[in-house]
Amino acid sequence: MIQKNKMVLLLFLICSYPISKAATISQNLVSVSKEIAEKKVFYFGKKVKRSKEAFILNKTINYDSSLGYGFDFNTAENVKLNSDSFSIDTPVYFSVQLPEGNYQVSVTYGSAVQNTNTTIKAESRRLMLDQHPLKKGETTTKIFNVNVRTPKINETAEIKLKDRDLGQLNWDDKLTLEFLGTVAIKSISIIPIKEVTTVYLAGDSTVTDQDLEPWASWGQFITNYFDKNIVIANYAASGLTLRSFKASLRLEKVLSVIKPGDYLIVEFAHNDEKEKGEGIGPWESYSASIREYVQAARDKGAFPILITPVQRRAFNADGTLKPTHGDYPDAMRKVAQEMNVPLVDISKLTTTLYESWGDEPSRKAFVQYPANTFPGQKEKLEDNTHFNSFGANEIALCVIKGLRDLNSPLAHYILKEVPPYNPNHPNAFAKWTLPMSKRFEIVKPDGN
Repeated sequence: MIQKNKMVLLLFLICSYPISKAATISQNLVSVSKEIAEKKVFYFGKKVKRSKEAFILNKTINYDSSLGYGFDFNTAENVKLNSDSFSIDTPVYFSVQLPEGNYQVSVTYGSAVQNTNTTIKAESRRLMLDQHPLKKGETTTKIFNVNVRTPKINETAEIKLKDRDLGQLNWDDKLTLEFLGTVAIKSISIIPIKEVTTVYLAGDSTVTDQDLEPWASWGQFITNYFDKNIVIANYAASGLTLRSFKASLRLEKVLSVIKPGDYLIVEFAHNDEKEKGEGIGPWESYSASIREYVQAARDKGAFPILITPVQRRAFNADGTLKPTHGDYPDAMRKVAQEMNVPLVDISKLTTTLYESWGDEPSRKAFVQYPANTFPGQKEKLEDNTHFNSFGANEIALCVIKGLRDLNSPLAHYILKEVPPYNPNHPNAFAKWTLPMSKRFEIVKPDGN
């Protein structure tokens, strides 16, 4: 209604002003019209009335690129259309074709006939809403921000994606939402947003948005703990080092879009440790690259934050954890001190975390499953580096604790209802109930 009023007022002014001023106002009218055109609103249900300002889905539609929206990955058959919503029995994907940018998504949900429990993930399994229960008759709206991006940097350059990256939801031309649980979705609104603080993540497989179950990383769970004034743009990728992140032009891409007031969070070491050659090592190439990232962010008016590497699960016989990163955590600590950069010491926090669980219970935080747990998995999975969703969420909570302990300005955007986290008393796997996503892969991510 506000946008309509803007247009009516501008039309009136065009008719009332001299030609020169009318031309300027006409340009403003085009701008307003474009803003309205970019906004996409979808209502679901058999009895929802038609609207000029929204797409009405009174039948299930599979995603079609020529149409630009629909239920994706052949999940339309799992959708039940009610009078004013859709409900599901198994996870369902809904995609909307969109250009690169940041978007504020509003999802209205709730049922008049049953209790609901709604989980929402975006793109490559970024958690946006974790099992929100509503009683029969209750309706609410969840608002969250999603970063949509492409590899393109400019007319002549783009990120060098790995073959494995090409099919990921993070790198396609659409925004995809996954709905899980007992849900009744009434509407979805997607609005482009320009002025929003963006947190860019640079890292490896322990940070990246893992596209497929059962793999997971803290970068795709931390999204659930920030308010609608922040958007997370996760450029981390499995198998990368500080130097290969730059060589694949991911750093260049980040620097092409980062703006004053944004953040660049950097966590590397797992793969840097394996690099060989003259001048390679924690006190040489690794430290030099960290300094380069820090200075590049500052040159753009952004705020760098360093994170030491998460620990691998490697226990001594006495129940203490073996340090497997050598001098790399100390090298990052030294750079942080010399350049006065905020540092979250995840190496220390995860040492406490794993030792608090103990050797055997800590397996529940990693991708360790017997054979035939997942489709096509004929051999057991036993990974001591990569997390499952439970473990990734615990690491995300460690990062949240670190930001709060630093009293970082970024901590002010953490949702007030997120309780303090103590790695001496971590959560238990037995209480983890987040629904698993529909898509699986048994091949482990690059890096170790």
